[in-house]
Amino acid sequence: MTTPGVVSAGEWQTEWERLLVKEKELTRARDAMAAARRRMPWQAVDKEYAFEGPDGKVSLSGLFAGRRQLVVYRAFLEPGVHGWPDHACKGCSLVADQVADVRHLHARDTSLVFASRAPQQDIARVKARMGWTMPWYTMLDDFDADFGVAEWHGTNAFIRDGDRVYRTYFVNNRGDEAMGSTWSYLDITALGRQEAWEDSPEGYPRTPPYDWWNWHDAYGAE
Repeated sequence: MTTPGVVSAGEWQTEWERLLVKEKELTRARDAMAAARRRMPWQAVDKEYAFEGPDGKVSLSGLFAGRRQLVVYRAFLEPGVHGWPDHACKGCSLVADQVADVRHLHARDTSLVFASRAPQQDIARVKARMGWTMPWYTMLDDFDADFGVAEWHGTNAFIRDGDRVYRTYFVNNRGDEAMGSTWSYLDITALGRQEAWEDSPEGYPRTPPYDWWNWHDAYGAE
């Protein structure tokens, strides 16, 4: 292993400040990408889809749980996947391990669910073993084929406008490795973080950041 050189504290500070310029450029580029996502056209979802959850069957609209936005991660937990029946695939499990408390997303009117083809009893068993708490549904039809996740994992974002559902964005391959934080999910949605500093189209919901941030066990308590 060839390591970098060892320098004084002053030299280290100089190098860090040099890289900080590039890091800030990366942050601004990431913000600009999120702003472009908020201007993506919407794809109407005219087909009905069915899922099985802990409380029975539910439609795609039902996955929103009354909220305006929905993020669906297609995880490979099913017969034929490496790790079955004790685990989901390693990559999908790593994604699941990274997921933040979903109540922060709920505060932004956004639901997050995972979806697989395993029966609910198997999903519940693996979730309990791994300590996962996010909602996790069983796909019952061709949702995965229609939304680019039949053969590989991926994250789809949707929005509701009245009774209509629209697909607004899609991330797969290496894009998924960064998912899991509240911010990474909100940044792929049509409404974004809904914060005052964002570059969003006219009329989009916006509040100052600290106006909505809260402890995850305190939402709805105040």
